[in-house]
Amino acid sequence: MSAVTATGLTAEAREPAAPPESLGDLLRPYGWSFATVVILHVIGSVAGLAPLLAVVELGRTLLSPGPADPGRVWTVVLAGAAGLFVRLLFTVASSGIGHLLDARVELSLRRHLAARLGRVPIGWFSRRRTGELAKVVGQDVSAVHPLIAHFPGEFVSAFVVPLVSLIYLFTVDRRLTLITMIPVVLAVALVPLMMTPSRRREQEALDEGMGRISNAAVEFVQGISVVKAFGGGERAHRSFRTATDDFADTMLRWVRGLSGIAAGMQLALSPPFVLLVVLAGGTVLVTDGSLAAADLLPFLLLGLGLTAPVAALGHGFDDLQAARRAVGRIRDVLGVRSLPEPRRPAAPQGHRVELRGVRFGYEPGHEVLRGIDLVLEPGTVTAIVGPSGSGKSTLVQLLPRFFDPDHGSVLLGGVDLREIGGQELYRTVSFVFQDVRLLRAPVADNIALAVPRAGREEVMRVARLVNLHDRILELPRGYETVIGEDVKLSGGEAQRISIARALLAATPVLVLDEATAFADPQTEQAVRAALATLAGDRTVLVIAHRLETIADADTVVVLEDGAIVEQGDPAELLAQDGRFAAFWRSHRSAITDDTRGGLPQGDELR
Repeated sequence: MSAVTATGLTAEAREPAAPPESLGDLLRPYGWSFATVVILHVIGSVAGLAPLLAVVELGRTLLSPGPADPGRVWTVVLAGAAGLFVRLLFTVASSGIGHLLDARVELSLRRHLAARLGRVPIGWFSRRRTGELAKVVGQDVSAVHPLIAHFPGEFVSAFVVPLVSLIYLFTVDRRLTLITMIPVVLAVALVPLMMTPSRRREQEALDEGMGRISNAAVEFVQGISVVKAFGGGERAHRSFRTATDDFADTMLRWVRGLSGIAAGMQLALSPPFVLLVVLAGGTVLVTDGSLAAADLLPFLLLGLGLTAPVAALGHGFDDLQAARRAVGRIRDVLGVRSLPEPRRPAAPQGHRVELRGVRFGYEPGHEVLRGIDLVLEPGTVTAIVGPSGSGKSTLVQLLPRFFDPDHGSVLLGGVDLREIGGQELYRTVSFVFQDVRLLRAPVADNIALAVPRAGREEVMRVARLVNLHDRILELPRGYETVIGEDVKLSGGEAQRISIARALLAATPVLVLDEATAFADPQTEQAVRAALATLAGDRTVLVIAHRLETIADADTVVVLEDGAIVEQGDPAELLAQDGRFAAFWRSHRSAITDDTRGGLPQGDELR
């Protein structure tokens, strides 16, 4: 987004009351729905045992001495069929409600994320990779799906079904029941091996690797046109290949580490192994006469019922762990603190800007700005110059309060920015980025982003000021042309829309990051004339890279290593032959053949 203003950027959906701090906090608002899912699945799971028990009782009835009782046979058959129907009904209901619950949770999470990302300091985004944030909002939210929609049913089945089965089998024969539990015990004994610190580190490495792949893909797509133009296509996707190769190596290590454990669990819970254990134990008991042959049947049938839910839970274990890690990353984003709003906002008296003893660093122990003292008077243009990494962008980002200084204060109209409400601040300060971002919306809406109620005549007026009106009329639908859908604008055209936004907002304080960087000479002249016309008593701060911008400035501030080394009228600074004069010479020699020779005089600046 190119201009930051109050109208249009702060009218966002109300943020939910509080972000989730744990899995319990995440699910607490949906407690009754979650309980309904669990209860329905319990009933369905227990009812699912009815067909197996019906087969057992039917076998006992048919194998007992004498003729079978037809009435009892049909009762058993109908009971089994009824249990099957109840299982189907309640399982479908549980699954349906679980998926609806999952959709509500994911929607709530995305609303939390949207609200939080709309309120965190704008400068926070410059310290984060686009691909990693996209993974949190997209993949990580989707990763919660197994936790909500599937895990409750699998978890309930893994405990309720074996418990009911064991209770029944204990009534038949305790010894064979203990023997039947051997496969389950073996499988459960292998579970801790899947949760060792090394396994967790490998899982975290997989998540980080996927984040690097997402980020590399975004950077590759965004920059491919530039790198291909300079024959760098091979280099451009090298980072993407490296990220995918690293991910593949990590995945292989993870698979090798778990393959033996997974194979052991699958063997222990496999039907052939379960049947072998039950038949071996049952044969011993039947041959010594301590167990009737017909009583072996429930163990053969329900023994498989003991292991199937545990096996299903094991298959969902990885999804559950991935969901827990995803929730952790989501919680990290939701935990980013927004800049505090004052309880009783103060109104600035005018638009004089003052920085007093400002110190700031993105990381503890590393200051980017060191003791900045600066005054920006209304009706003046102040140009910030200096080498890369000197802190120019950081300094200008303090005015629209993208960050708060670590020490010192930034005052607007005599009031600390921290005491001014966000609405009032963005009605006073506009910011135009050099890196323009346009919305997928009509051209008119993009220009009127800061003033959505602006009339078409007002929009057309600022478009003419930036030499863009005629170009817009050439578009397929004029001012209703949707950017990114009907047309793709050039970098210079996009930047002119950005400047038109700022002109339409007409805020008393305007911050520009080289607003005409991509403009052609004719357009640049028109834009500079428009800014000069509208300047009036406005306070303008601009990062200057061009000599023309510096020539228009009332005051030049030279930054080096986060500190002001020179400040004053540009002509006077040239006469001093200091840092600014050296800056002027280097830039002038880069764009001319220096045919005039020597250093320009002060009158050449005006």
